[in-house]
Amino acid sequence: MSLNSAPNPVPRRPFPLAIFVVAIVLAAGVSVTVTAVYYNLKPSASGSGNVTVIDDLGRSVSVPYNPARVVVLGPSIVDSLVRLGLRDRIQGVDCSSSAYGGLLGDYTPAQVAAWNLSASMCVTAYPALSLVQILNFTPQIVFAASIVSVSTMEGFQATYGIPVVFLAPSTLGGIVYDVNLISQVFSTGATGARLVGQLQRTLAEAGSFVSNLSLNGTPLRSVLLTYYVTPASSPYAGYSTFGPGSFGQSLIDSAGGVNIAGASSAGAYPTLSGSQVLAANPSVIVAGYGFGVTNASYAQGPDWSSFPAVQHGNVTYVDVTLMTEADPTLVLWIPTFAEILYPTIPFV
Repeated sequence: MSLNSAPNPVPRRPFPLAIFVVAIVLAAGVSVTVTAVYYNLKPSASGSGNVTVIDDLGRSVSVPYNPARVVVLGPSIVDSLVRLGLRDRIQGVDCSSSAYGGLLGDYTPAQVAAWNLSASMCVTAYPALSLVQILNFTPQIVFAASIVSVSTMEGFQATYGIPVVFLAPSTLGGIVYDVNLISQVFSTGATGARLVGQLQRTLAEAGSFVSNLSLNGTPLRSVLLTYYVTPASSPYAGYSTFGPGSFGQSLIDSAGGVNIAGASSAGAYPTLSGSQVLAANPSVIVAGYGFGVTNASYAQGPDWSSFPAVQHGNVTYVDVTLMTEADPTLVLWIPTFAEILYPTIPFV
């Protein structure tokens, strides 16, 4: 699982965060729009078998065309590569140290099985990134999410001449851009075009869905989308969620929800106290399980049993990676998320 920056002093997979850059404006009556500049940043071929890309940090990077050996530091990027038929190119992936769970500190058992990952592919990224392990895989390119230090990876690129491309989208439109960028680097042809088209259709349908809610006078449902709970007994007790400027905010908007942390002054990844959740009184709670958090864990959170959504049974538990990894799977989950919020209203 990946996010953008660690919220409070909590364990690793409760959560390093990895993510983003384009603006999707989704509000009642407003359809999906993606910042036009994103589609002006397509890779352009050079005369040396390389392509030049603009990554999500705005860095211009010359990379080998159709590289055979890739190291990936971020589960969200693995998802994109696998969907594009590029699993055979992946040599190494990010892992926590053995003390923090190793491969299973960063990937769920389901991801490990579906993507055929193994401990032999591990590049220790937490608590310290191992550059030696990256080099051992002799990659032609490294794709990195922002779970790793930008300055460290830029130094790595300068020292060893191995290009590093950061893919860290802050919105759902940014995910589409990243898939398009990867497709250009590897020339995935029809496979890439199909995936980009599928993602664009889903976002367009989401825009129509939100617009129709407004046109029909449907009251928008408030939601707490929480990916981690810290027990009431902890000094950091609360519910980790998404604030303004996060891709989680973009996800909530796209499903027609109103984020109770949407105006949080604590940044993109706030932790809400029990009293803050009580005051906001979300109609629906969607809670993520995985990486040591179970459905039962939330009952240990501050004021959990007092929340009206809990008392009325309006809580849905989902695989946490559906909300914490900015990848194609997250975009394709929008219809299901919308159904959780509005079970009687068809998405399309």
